[in-house]
Amino acid sequence: MAEVKLLGFWASPFSHGVIWGLKLKGVRYEYVEEDLSNKSQLLIHSNPVHKQIPVLIHGDIAIAESLVILEYIDETWPNNYPLLPKGPYERANTRFWINFAVGKGATLHAFYSSNTEEEREKAKKETLELLKIIEEKALEDKKYFGGAEIGLLDLVFGWFAHWFDVIEEVVGVKVLDASNLPRLHAWTLNFKQVTVIKENLPHRTKLMAYFKHKYFAHFPTPDN
Repeated sequence: MAEVKLLGFWASPFSHGVIWGLKLKGVRYEYVEEDLSNKSQLLIHSNPVHKQIPVLIHGDIAIAESLVILEYIDETWPNNYPLLPKGPYERANTRFWINFAVGKGATLHAFYSSNTEEEREKAKKETLELLKIIEEKALEDKKYFGGAEIGLLDLVFGWFAHWFDVIEEVVGVKVLDASNLPRLHAWTLNFKQVTVIKENLPHRTKLMAYFKHKYFAHFPTPDN
């Protein structure tokens, strides 16, 4: 069997999405932690276009971008815990919501990077509206986005269950709670109780320190 290697970064939800997928599939792999301030030649060679993590190396081929990697994993090991649903409509619907999430990246980035009170209020409102759509139209009344078991869409939205809570605390704005989004909030708790997820999450204190550093570093330095 060809060797499997994952190039990632400890704080990246995209790296962890791939880790979860590999763990659910029962695929043995070697994890290689990347220093993003001094990227390895292996990373640059494996992903010469973007030079970003995560990258999956399977034998002599390299696959970049977390969503592409997850679909590759699902197709390469189809008999081990399918990530995508079987039906064509259900598969199409999953891809629709993945594309929806990708397309709303700017809204979620604004929630983290807003500098002024006005910007933060606008970002909070838009983020809450976005999460309500996800709760009402994608999650609906299911335990997981994948139904009775977690699936590909759960892995894609998985960062809401751990990283988003940290970002909320850093920014000082709470959106994803039981009063605003009861079903989505319940999903975050259920998702983190899945053994594969629970055992493969970055430590919250370390993650908090990392995001606080990034958050306050982007503010303008006051004049002396």
